[in-house]
Amino acid sequence: MTILTSVEQLEALYGVPGPTSTVKESPRLTPLYRRMIEAAPFCALATSGPEGLDCSPRGDKGMCVVIENDTTLIMPDRRGNNRIDSLRNIVRDPRVALMFLIPGSGNALRVNGKAVVSVDPLLLARLAMEGKEPRSAIIITIDTVYFQCARAILRAGLWDEAAKVDPATLPTAGDILADLSNGTIGGKPYDEEWPTRAAASMW
Repeated sequence: MTILTSVEQLEALYGVPGPTSTVKESPRLTPLYRRMIEAAPFCALATSGPEGLDCSPRGDKGMCVVIENDTTLIMPDRRGNNRIDSLRNIVRDPRVALMFLIPGSGNALRVNGKAVVSVDPLLLARLAMEGKEPRSAIIITIDTVYFQCARAILRAGLWDEAAKVDPATLPTAGDILADLSNGTIGGKPYDEEWPTRAAASMW
């Protein structure tokens, strides 16, 4: 097996990126990039901390972030599993990366920046959904924003009806929990209760 171990080796293999790969990068939201974020109900949030890396799915009704201005995004921390892996990382290492997905679009949008965790009461009140405030909010200062070309999404057939997987063919969350806990938690009762529990704790 041949392993590449230097930037020089990578550059010799891949060459120099063309202008379409570099001119697309901006230190702030342009009007067109703003439109893409406004259409994105989902993004992945990547963080780094002393224990390692985390990549967390983030979704919301409508937009998954609030655009405060051309260099600032606000992400409400909605209800989840309370592991707070992303938040643990951010309070110790502010670097974050986001990848926004827009249903039906081949292009993804990427943002790199720095973040802080806020519990400002006025801010949390602004972010309330169906009368429920998030426990905290992630305020992201943009360093760079750019679109990712459509090849990966097209290869994956991500939005194609024919590419959809029947959930019945996959293990359920209850199956996985039961398997990893030797049957002490999870299983069929977990799966049966999940829809009601999720509906009551969505926000």
